[in-house]
Amino acid sequence: MDNGVSAGSTASTSTLGNIALGLTLLAFGIGHTGVLSGVTAANSVSLAMYVGGAALFLLGLLEYRGGNGFNGTAFAGLGVFWFTWAKGAGASVSEEAAGTFLVLFAMLALTLTLAASSGLFGQGVYALLTLSLLLLAIGAFVDGAGLAKAGGWVAAVSGLLAWYGATAALAGWPMALGRASGRAVAAG
Repeated sequence: MDNGVSAGSTASTSTLGNIALGLTLLAFGIGHTGVLSGVTAANSVSLAMYVGGAALFLLGLLEYRGGNGFNGTAFAGLGVFWFTWAKGAGASVSEEAAGTFLVLFAMLALTLTLAASSGLFGQGVYALLTLSLLLLAIGAFVDGAGLAKAGGWVAAVSGLLAWYGATAALAGWPMALGRASGRAVAAG
């Protein structure tokens, strides 16, 4: 992610896409944790549909148009996930169907984790998303509220990481993981 980019460039859409992904994951995750009284995952449906779904899908198309196949795939694919999840929230589906849906999109998140070329930082967002979806899926299969809560915490951390990455790109903050020896691993 570049800091001094012109409007309409793929770096701009990448930053906005990471903000949208981060905010959606954060709301979705917090809803699953139960940490805020009266706030559930169902409360994030509107945000998931419009910010995580429609906006991410549109940003994915813009990334494809700009020649960035990875972000195009990530944003469009995750936009489909969020839109579909939001449309199906509250619907009468079996726990097995819900778990299968989450496993299928965990596979997309795993693909994004393995294909991320933006270093450990970008891989971390998608790895945490993969773990979150798997925990939520297993929780759905076994009717485990504790697993769903753990999946929510992991989703919230993934959302914070995506949000930080986008904010750091805009503000020029550090996005590298360093060692005491001064060697740094690029993370953005």
